[in-house]
Amino acid sequence: MNRDRNIIVIFNDDHGQWALPAYGNKDLHTPTLDYLAGTGVVMENAFTPTPVCSPARACFLTGRLASQHGLHDYIASGADFETRRWLEKEVTLPQLLQKSGYQVGLSGKWHLGNDIEPHPGFSSWFALSGDYPIGAKGRYRFSDDGKIIELDGYKSQIITDHAVRFLRQRDRKKPFFLFVGHTATHSPWTDHPERLVEHYRAKEFSAVPEGASYPFGEQNLESAELRPRPDEREGLAQYYAAITSLDEAVGRLMDEVDAQGLTDSTLILYTSDHGLCCGHHGIWGKGNGTLPLNMVEESIRIPVIFNHPKVIPQANRRPEFTDHLDLFQTLADYSGVQPPDPGNDIYAGRSLLPMLTGQDLSEPWRAVQFGEYGNVRMIRDQRYKLVVYCADNYCRLFDLEDDPSEEVDIAGMPQQAMRIEQMKAQLDDHFRRYEVNQNAGVRNGGPEKTNFTSPW
Repeated sequence: MNRDRNIIVIFNDDHGQWALPAYGNKDLHTPTLDYLAGTGVVMENAFTPTPVCSPARACFLTGRLASQHGLHDYIASGADFETRRWLEKEVTLPQLLQKSGYQVGLSGKWHLGNDIEPHPGFSSWFALSGDYPIGAKGRYRFSDDGKIIELDGYKSQIITDHAVRFLRQRDRKKPFFLFVGHTATHSPWTDHPERLVEHYRAKEFSAVPEGASYPFGEQNLESAELRPRPDEREGLAQYYAAITSLDEAVGRLMDEVDAQGLTDSTLILYTSDHGLCCGHHGIWGKGNGTLPLNMVEESIRIPVIFNHPKVIPQANRRPEFTDHLDLFQTLADYSGVQPPDPGNDIYAGRSLLPMLTGQDLSEPWRAVQFGEYGNVRMIRDQRYKLVVYCADNYCRLFDLEDDPSEEVDIAGMPQQAMRIEQMKAQLDDHFRRYEVNQNAGVRNGGPEKTNFTSPW
């Protein structure tokens, strides 16, 4: 057990990679995250395995694909969906860490079923409990170690209050893992601090192209983001204000880490469950913002920032593909935990730690990135993206170099036939190796229901 290997994961909801200065957004004010990026490592090509909240969270916590753990869409309130423990058959990172001697805490969003009772692996549990969708402020229910309480205020501040409480009340003889699940960037995009919203109302929002449209489907009217669709400029001002409020919350947490003398012994990971379109392609939403489901870059790209100056070289940017499955392996490696993997067929991810610390890799890093959402699957390399709609047996191919806005499907061009065949073979081989038949997104009848609006 290494007391110098503490971990804080700041895991946001609907925070697109495009919406940070570290990834080129010049309109946003995020001094804390700028500091973490400037003194840490920014992963330039980070992705979610599934562009919707509950499956993405499950992928991060289990290190396994949705077609392995079986959770393929968001978990709705009611109808017993939210009362079930969806990960009860999985081995999670908190369980592995607790077993190895870590004190493990949660503050914020869980959204993997039964938010009330502390889940295995956690010794401290402060969770939003069933009040979805989540507003930026107001009176909401929380579970404080299994006891339901109601608190009023801004969610980011409340979640940070209890993250700080964990750091102050922890057993200081043990290393700790703290998962902070923020929600501010999730819809509805209203009611963020006016002092911040007003700052952004006059911005150009240059990161969101005007007049874009999605030519391959329609807006999903069942998507929570579209009830109602926001005024675009006001929605963007609110979204940007949410990110700055998150930056302030992260600053409070970092101040506590510094005050306790934990900076040299604590790894900070800042990331999100998936990306988000805020008018990109004419979409307001993520993978389920359209029908058919989409895999556009803004839906699948996530921010990933590592910060631990004592261990990880500073001011470094890495171009390699990475996703939540790799983050699971990286944190396990950092903490000295060995996940069970007989036969090398349980985990598709790989630890980034040797790369982050400047060591030579034992073998080359992968040249492609995979994704899935129910019966839709995706593979992309540095230039081309293939999206396969398995239920309807068709695909779309995009040249991301010549067509970064993904408006031209080139799958029908004869000269692309061999490329499509090769990419499909890679995609099929990947899922054939790792998927669990009864949990696969492409199985007959579709994935198990987690809500009433999934398109399969």
